[in-house]
Amino acid sequence: MLVPLLVLPGLWPLWPLFIRRDFTVAADPGKYVLHHLGFTAAVLLAVVLTFSPLHRLWPKSSWTRALQRHRRLVGVTTFVYAALHVTMHFIYEGGFGTFATDWSKPFIAAGVVAFCILAILAATSFNAAVRWLGGKRWKGLHQLVYIAALLVIYHQILARKIFPQQVLWIFGPLALLEVLRIVRARRS
Repeated sequence: MLVPLLVLPGLWPLWPLFIRRDFTVAADPGKYVLHHLGFTAAVLLAVVLTFSPLHRLWPKSSWTRALQRHRRLVGVTTFVYAALHVTMHFIYEGGFGTFATDWSKPFIAAGVVAFCILAILAATSFNAAVRWLGGKRWKGLHQLVYIAALLVIYHQILARKIFPQQVLWIFGPLALLEVLRIVRARRS
């Protein structure tokens, strides 16, 4: 049931491009797909990061335990959308030569570093990697996801591809849950 929910956002660009023609999208479909894939990766990153604070706030809830069981799947799916976003960037912007000149733009650099972190986390998300690294080192490595999230926020705000208010809509609930988790932990 969860896999179709993770695939559907990636199929959304097909709607205005092929099913119900939207000429504002059809004018530059590559740019539309590029931004959509990045937006989807950002949303999924925020969603997967809410799983832990939700579980900490409601540890006995069956739905938070279910979310925890699917955290790896959603995290790897986040990386897949980010990889598609980067791939689409190469296609849309004209390949590696253009990327090399774009590297000097702070939002591109932040996006690349965030992508590299997500790639490392995806590569070490398997049980064998946990055994190889050891639980403590693996968990420490996977804490880098919070740095990746901050870089994604920076990337989106500087790219000005979405309104800064949308960054708040995407990551605001996560920030609120983290604050609630910290307050609850301090009271205990």
